[in-house]
Amino acid sequence: MTKLIDEAKAYEPPKTKNIADLDSIPVDIDVVEREFTKEDGSTFKMKVIVLNDEDYRVPTSVLKSLKAIVEEKPDLKKFKVIKTGEGMKTSYTIVTQE
Repeated sequence: MTKLIDEAKAYEPPKTKNIADLDSIPVDIDVVEREFTKEDGSTFKMKVIVLNDEDYRVPTSVLKSLKAIVEEKPDLKKFKVIKTGEGMKTSYTIVTQE
């Protein structure tokens, strides 16, 4: 049995990583929509991929760019995402790998 104070000290809120944290992403990986709750109690949804039991957020701009790339290169197998900037100035660049 664990003391409440010990649980509180060890608690870390769940964090969603970003697809740009990965070195290589297969284009045929499943995308899941998850619902999250903000501190104020409101909820929001985001698309994620799951690798090794970790959620990685997939920004809409990445989906849009990947769509354009796959239309030109339908046999694409893997890609990488490079993230630059922060907050509202974040941008994502897709680099094809295979």
